[in-house]
Amino acid sequence: MGPSFNEQFDQHSVWRREFAHQIHRLSEWMSDHELMDAAVQERLNRLEAQVRSDKVMVAFVAEFSRGKSELINAIFFADYGRRIMPASAGRTTMCPTELGYDASLAPSLRLLPIETRLQLQGLAEWRVKPERWIEIPLDVNNADQIAKALEKVAEVRKVTLDNARALGFWHDELADENPVPDSEGLVEVPMWRHAIINIPHPLLKQGLVILDTPGLNAVGAEPELTVNLIPQAHAVVFILSADTGVTRSDLSIWREHLATSVDSLDARLVVLNKIDTLWDTLNSPDEILAQMNRQCMTSADMLGVPLQQVVPVSAQKGLVAKITCDDLLLESSGLPVLEEALAKGIMGRRQAILRAAVATGVGSLRAETSRVINIRRRDLDDQMAELRSLRGKNASVIESMRHRVEQEQREFDLSTAKIQAVRAVHLKLLRDVFHQLGAKSLKMELTELAQMLQQRGLKLGVRKTYAKTFDKLRGTLDKAQASGIEIQAMLGGTFRQLNSEFGFSLQVPPPPQLEHFAQELSQIEQSHLQYLGVGNALKLVQPEFAERLVRALAMRLRTVYESAANDLELWSKSATAQLDAQLRERRRSFARRIEAVDRIQHAATGLVERISEIEAGEEELVQLERRLAELTAQLIALPVLAEAAEKTGLTPA
Repeated sequence: MGPSFNEQFDQHSVWRREFAHQIHRLSEWMSDHELMDAAVQERLNRLEAQVRSDKVMVAFVAEFSRGKSELINAIFFADYGRRIMPASAGRTTMCPTELGYDASLAPSLRLLPIETRLQLQGLAEWRVKPERWIEIPLDVNNADQIAKALEKVAEVRKVTLDNARALGFWHDELADENPVPDSEGLVEVPMWRHAIINIPHPLLKQGLVILDTPGLNAVGAEPELTVNLIPQAHAVVFILSADTGVTRSDLSIWREHLATSVDSLDARLVVLNKIDTLWDTLNSPDEILAQMNRQCMTSADMLGVPLQQVVPVSAQKGLVAKITCDDLLLESSGLPVLEEALAKGIMGRRQAILRAAVATGVGSLRAETSRVINIRRRDLDDQMAELRSLRGKNASVIESMRHRVEQEQREFDLSTAKIQAVRAVHLKLLRDVFHQLGAKSLKMELTELAQMLQQRGLKLGVRKTYAKTFDKLRGTLDKAQASGIEIQAMLGGTFRQLNSEFGFSLQVPPPPQLEHFAQELSQIEQSHLQYLGVGNALKLVQPEFAERLVRALAMRLRTVYESAANDLELWSKSATAQLDAQLRERRRSFARRIEAVDRIQHAATGLVERISEIEAGEEELVQLERRLAELTAQLIALPVLAEAAEKTGLTPA
């Protein structure tokens, strides 16, 4: 058996911390040796921030009463020696609940009142309005107090049908999905729209985020949950009940919210919970096993996933086993197998992504820094040739050399005006791209879709408008890509001219590649088509639901646009930073050349001393290059999880 999810996550966190530490060391070393330009600094900062702040989100999704909260308790919170998330019979988690940790905030439970759904703002907008949230402090040393406080996520209130309709929990046309009115005609709705739990649990402190979702009715009522939160989870655990198998409502959740693309299925894990209901004393162990295997195969077939992605578990028995230290019961519960599957699936994929980003970033970093070192080497070579030509020459020749260097310097300074003009054009083109990818442009591109969805009645032709909108969005990315190519061509011409005039070694980087953002747009488009289908036609009749859908979609699209703009900005910095570096080094070179001539004029030994200094400088550059290779190689070669497991005495997954 491999390490548990908790152990594997610990190893991942150790790797992240070590990586961040190595980057910090590299950054300090580069600053000390004046190798840090704007592009290199930006790249280092991004790499460090990406690794330090990396979050791993695991979403737990199911119909009501499938045991989601109990499973969360069993996997993550058994060390408390009791249930932390409410997990009694019937409906428990009534609102989407996020568990994470932000060191800048006190341990607390924050609750967003359900009434905020009467306003059009999305969750993302409410997050930055702390005054609208109810905050309950949590005592981290008191498990009972935490558990008592978290019971609030299960709270409900009774409202009239009109209120339920306004809040999105009653649809006249969807009778099967509506809650049952009581004798007074009132229906139960969640008390809260969203809950955020901030608690310094070891795993949460290390970047784990857990999303506990309510059942189908609430999931469908909150577009932002299904449009933004669930799709962005690194893994989704979908829970079924072993005694019922895949019900119609289970299948509805799976098809509408989880199986939206083939690419996402490998990040989906199906848990067949409550297998203890099959532990019938009247059946033999073989019969029980056969029944369980049959349920797993049927579930895998109905959901269209490989059998190995369906894991039979008893969350309740697993929790009891961990609390009572009953190893036999723990093994029977199937919980260790699930934890291993989570560890291998989530942590393996997450670290692979991070290591790929690291390798790419470090490769670019090494290339940019090596270029700065080569500039210095070439300047030293030029100075050495110049100084050796002065051997045995009289004072007038040396004075003539000084005048020539000063003339070169004046000509160079005059040429910088031309360089600044090119830079101004470059920045204007870049500003135009940023405008194309800005929030205002995105809002305009979504206008037609928003207007159609906000119309009352059935939204005929909405899928056509939706497809047209995404065509426009991809067109914007294409324009940004074309602008990037234009900037690259312009810089290429300028760089060639400068290389010719001043002996620079400027190399314009390849044009920015934004194709993966276009692919991301297509994935978003595909994953949200179900909201425009027949199944949701009646919900779309409501302008409020449609407005929330557009806002949630806009938030996700804005993330794509912002990421594309950030990539373009980094590309631009990489291109211009080498120009800045070579301009800076050339100015230094002029200063050093004039200083050397002056020293030779005033002392006979000056020439010999300066030649010796240049030779020492060349040797120093060799050492710098060697040390750069060592430091960057250390970053790329940080041990993988399996190696870390060996060092900690754990068996790798």
